[in-house]
Amino acid sequence: MLSLIVPPSVSIRRLFVPVVAAVGMALCPVLPAAAQTAGVPAAGARGLPDFTDLVEQVGPSVVNIRTLERVSAADNGPVDDQMLEFFRRFGIPLPPGAAPRGRPERGGSEDAQPRGVGSGFILSADGLIMTNAHVVDGADELIVTLPDKREFKAKVVGADRRTDVAVVKIEAAGLAPVRIGDVNRLRVGEWVMAIGSPFGLENTVTAGIVSAKKRDTGDFLPFIQTDVAINPGNSGGPLINMRGEVVGINSQIYSRSGGFQGISFAIPIDEAVRVSEQLKATGRVTRGRIGVQIDQVSKEVAESLGLGQARGALVRGVEANSPAAKAGVEPGDIILRFDGKEIEKSVDLPRLVGNTKPGTKSTLTVFRRGAQKELTVTIAQLEPDRSERRGAAPESVKPEASAAAKSLGLSLSDLSAAQKKQLELDGGVRVVSAEGAAARAGLREGDVILAVANVEVSSVKDLESVLARWDKTRPLNVLFRRGEWAQYAVIRPSR
Repeated sequence: MLSLIVPPSVSIRRLFVPVVAAVGMALCPVLPAAAQTAGVPAAGARGLPDFTDLVEQVGPSVVNIRTLERVSAADNGPVDDQMLEFFRRFGIPLPPGAAPRGRPERGGSEDAQPRGVGSGFILSADGLIMTNAHVVDGADELIVTLPDKREFKAKVVGADRRTDVAVVKIEAAGLAPVRIGDVNRLRVGEWVMAIGSPFGLENTVTAGIVSAKKRDTGDFLPFIQTDVAINPGNSGGPLINMRGEVVGINSQIYSRSGGFQGISFAIPIDEAVRVSEQLKATGRVTRGRIGVQIDQVSKEVAESLGLGQARGALVRGVEANSPAAKAGVEPGDIILRFDGKEIEKSVDLPRLVGNTKPGTKSTLTVFRRGAQKELTVTIAQLEPDRSERRGAAPESVKPEASAAAKSLGLSLSDLSAAQKKQLELDGGVRVVSAEGAAARAGLREGDVILAVANVEVSSVKDLESVLARWDKTRPLNVLFRRGEWAQYAVIRPSR
């Protein structure tokens, strides 16, 4: 018997509903009214919003998107008569790979079988439609159903997995496009409404309030968080404000069960429109990169570097020959501003850089050794991650360590001429082993230390000289090389 798959733990789930999930919910139809209305009181109650005019205004612009995939008819499995009658009574398509028992099979042919259901909304009168990338991902065919029940085959203009935005096109005219709202005017606590196809139920309206803005869920974009009832099948549908404007694309939920539990997320419409413009123009999205490895600035790091307030993006590594390296960015720098825009959290930097056209000359404001410095960087195009080159090959060398190095858990050795040539370095100290405080800071065997306490070291003797002057009660800044990346760590002595 088909059933809805329930994940074992909390997860951020995308909302595209596979056909088997829709079937499972029909078999076990537990859909309480409260789950679909998000607690919105009846229309007309004194002092409470009435959504009826909004539904009439925006409803004609929201579409249902069915996806199909081609499967070999020879792979069809039998479905007994009782199950077949159930599918017929409820108008549910047969799941992929299923066929009525006793029906002749057509060996070698391919049939388009239902794959899943999502939502979307009309961007232009000539048939451009916005939805989620995960709705159209992997589909062989797309069927768009308008609220007036007209159906059209659609083609994908472009899809961007990083932002989960896609644009599809149907051959139609005179359609009713949505009005785009201003996300900057959206306020926490404001009423919003969603229209979509949860579990394949078309033209379903739910409502709630904005719970938070700029919510980070690990994705490329900050999300709008709401308590609007959103379920699988709502993917790609619009989030609408009380002025009838689209302010977001419903995309994900936070759930233990796979269904709505009071927390849902929408892609901000301004970001989605920016992506859609590139998709319409070229079919793909081009993003910028500068080649840095960053981390959040903790209170401890800010204090150890003399920054004071924890803000900006801490540069842990700089890719060799990258735009950042050519601009003079160094591991340990804290990037405070990009083109004059404040970097409050580390995640702000890749979003700002990614939105910048490759080839653009931009300004970085970095904090380095107690002072701010302006650097000019030429933005490059984002590419797939490159594999790291291996570090220095281990050789049979005698480890050395002073009492100060041992107190940090470090065993060290000088680099041989062969290792320097391999790593393209003039100096440095190889980590033979790292324990205690050094290991907690992230150092490990094979790393090459380039500087400590902002002083370059080319040998174990140089490093010991710096440690001899180091205040043992204070954190120690360490610049080291691992593979092709230079990285930055703070060793905190044991108390």
